[in-house]
Amino acid sequence: MIVLDTDVLIDILDKGSKRGDETIARIESTEEEVWTTALNLHEILYGCLKSSRPVDLLLNLDALPFSLEDAKLSSRIESGLEKKGAMVRRMDTMIAATVINHGGKICTYDLRHFERMKEFGLEFFR
Repeated sequence: MIVLDTDVLIDILDKGSKRGDETIARIESTEEEVWTTALNLHEILYGCLKSSRPVDLLLNLDALPFSLEDAKLSSRIESGLEKKGAMVRRMDTMIAATVINHGGKICTYDLRHFERMKEFGLEFFR
């Protein structure tokens, strides 16, 4: 399962994005299911509503929910990284936990934010 991060969704929805087109081609060359998370959907819907962009296409995406187990894992990730002096965005730890607990691989352009979460089991679609 490939789970699309917000930055990837933005580029895919941008019809003029070469990077988005390349990502779509890489995804289509696999036979994996493609999802996003409810958290990513929130981020992108918020951005679209804020900028008055249409959201209809986004509402058809399959989104993994954020569960109690995801909350437990994301809090362990966030506190574990903070103890090492690595500040992380809470939303990113929540997204990572959702991906990990569903056995997915995150597809993101923002490797810097997520790379530190590999030690908790986060895998990447590259």
